[in-house]
Amino acid sequence: MLAVGCAPSYRRAVTLDEPAAPIGTHSGEPHAGALSARLNWLRAGVLGANDGIVSTAGLVVGVAGATTSVAPVATAGVAGLVAGAVSMALGEYVSVSSQRDSERALLEKERIELVEMPEQELAELAAIYQSKGLSPETALTVARELTEHDAFAAHVEAELGIDPDELTNPWHAAGASALAFTVGSLLPLAAILLAPTAVRVPVTFLVVLLALALTGAVSARLGGSGKRTAVLRLVVGGAIAMAVTYGIGALVGGIGL
Repeated sequence: MLAVGCAPSYRRAVTLDEPAAPIGTHSGEPHAGALSARLNWLRAGVLGANDGIVSTAGLVVGVAGATTSVAPVATAGVAGLVAGAVSMALGEYVSVSSQRDSERALLEKERIELVEMPEQELAELAAIYQSKGLSPETALTVARELTEHDAFAAHVEAELGIDPDELTNPWHAAGASALAFTVGSLLPLAAILLAPTAVRVPVTFLVVLLALALTGAVSARLGGSGKRTAVLRLVVGGAIAMAVTYGIGALVGGIGL
C-alpha cells in the first residue's frame, strides 16, 4: 500500500544481468551521411530547375518581344532547352569527375599510409577523437577498436570525411542536372506556346514567377533559411531577367534587325 502523498515510481531498475537492448537506428531512419547526400542531390536539382526556368523564359520572352510568329519562339525555346541541358550535364560531369578523382587519390594515399605507418595513423585517429572531447585513454581505446574492425573505413571517414562506398557517380550527376534543367525549361516553353498569342507573354511571366516562388520556397526549406527572402530574391530576379530580354527583343524587332 502506498503512503499518502507519495507518487509511485515508474522507473524500472536495470540490473547488470539483464541482456542489453540491441542498439541501432530506427526503422527507415537514414544515416546522417545518406541524408546529407540526398539533401545535396535535391538542392542541386532545385538549382538546376531554376536555371532552366530563368534561362529558357528569358530566351522565349525575348524572341516573343521581337516577333508574333510562333515558329521562331518554339525554335529558340527548344534549342535553348537542348543546349542548356547538354551544358549542365557536361559541366556537372567534369566537376564531379574531378572531385571523384581527388577523393580516390586521397583514399589511395590513406591506404598506403595505413600499411607503411600504422602507429602514426592510430595516433592521428586517437587525436581526432580526443579533439571531440574524449579523454586520451578513451580516445586511444576507440581508435584501436575501430582500427581492428575496419581500419581503412575508420580512418578515411574520421580524417577525410569520405565514405569510400558513397563516392558520387559523375554520370548520375550529369543525368540529374540535365533532367532538372529540362523540367525547368519545359514550364516557360509550354506556357508561351500554349497560351493565346495576345496574352502569351503575360501568361509566361505568371507561370515563371509562380514556379520560381515554389522552387525558392523549397530551396529555403532545404537550406534552413527564411522563405520570404529566398522567394522574393528569385521572383524579382526572374522578373528582371524576363523584362530585360523582352525589352531587348522588342527593340531589335522594332528596328528590323
